[in-house]
Amino acid sequence: MKTLSAAVLLAAPIAALLSACTPDKPPAESLRPVVTVELRYDSARDANRYVGTVQARHEVDQAFRVGGKIAQRKVDVGQSVREGDVLAVLDDTDYRLAEEAAGQQLIAATTQARQAESDRQRLGALKTDGSVSVNDDEHAQSGAQKAQAAAEAEARKLELARNRLKYTVLRASRTGVVTAVRFEVGQVVAEGQPVVAIAAQGEPEIVVDVPEDHLQWFKAARYRASLAAAPDKDFDVVLRELSPQAVAQTRTYRARLKPASPLPLPLGATATLIAQRTGSGTPVATIPAAAVTQSNGQPALWVVRRKGEEPAASVDLAHVTVHGYRNDEVLVSGLPQGELVVAAGVQKMAPELRVALSGAPRAEAVKQAAR
Repeated sequence: MKTLSAAVLLAAPIAALLSACTPDKPPAESLRPVVTVELRYDSARDANRYVGTVQARHEVDQAFRVGGKIAQRKVDVGQSVREGDVLAVLDDTDYRLAEEAAGQQLIAATTQARQAESDRQRLGALKTDGSVSVNDDEHAQSGAQKAQAAAEAEARKLELARNRLKYTVLRASRTGVVTAVRFEVGQVVAEGQPVVAIAAQGEPEIVVDVPEDHLQWFKAARYRASLAAAPDKDFDVVLRELSPQAVAQTRTYRARLKPASPLPLPLGATATLIAQRTGSGTPVATIPAAAVTQSNGQPALWVVRRKGEEPAASVDLAHVTVHGYRNDEVLVSGLPQGELVVAAGVQKMAPELRVALSGAPRAEAVKQAAR
């Protein structure tokens, strides 16, 4: 028992001596990963975004030139048609009866005109020997003229009746694609009521509505557009027409823009138009709005101070001048070209805070910077 106690007493000083001889290991430096952007200056560009639709430059509403009940429907929306193709047919029973009645009236009028002319000629022959008075001869001549005029009028009525019968068949006035069908079989439509819309496919345009306070600015801008189905593929467009009169309901001005180069666009598609105009004055840099903070009530950025090629750096606060805002971006100036600034998590920054510029995946850096 005494031997065990002595061993324990001897081991304690030895352990203390060994621990004193071992050098202390410095703790690893904790660096906060940050997302940075580089300041690049350019002329300030004002930009506005408008949402519109793709429409055909030439689109016509087709309508029957007579009213009646729809008997046949020959087309559907999206169907391509050629000029002269049948679109719809009305019930023509009444129009055929009207044509037959006009034909019978023409026969009657023609017979009367023939009889009146025969009477005029007979009385004219009797006039030479005094058997017929001048008054009777004049009546015969006027009667023949009236009968002939009545016959010609009935001929025109027959022609009109035939035209109205022909109008019961609605034909395409141009080659294109059907964009709207506003009737069904059995429906009664009025004369001139639009029932089918046909758009020419060769010249698509982007149609947008411009607010009144943007009007003068819009005229001097340059334009690019993209479709909702392909937002990453934008293309140049040029202004073809800007309405001189505002729409009564919205007080906006309708603008029609066409692709700068011939480009097939799906009719009815949603399009985004970006109008840009280069401004004059101080060059500015575009940075994310989340990068801007405040110092003493003034806008400021956290600037990354890096030494050589080290992966670690420190941050300092620097004042900047804000020139404008664009949705989630800010236009600034006041710092040298090429400076790195913190783009996320600025609320966690502090002067001389050590940060990591590399070594962690970008996604992980964004997550930690936002914490």
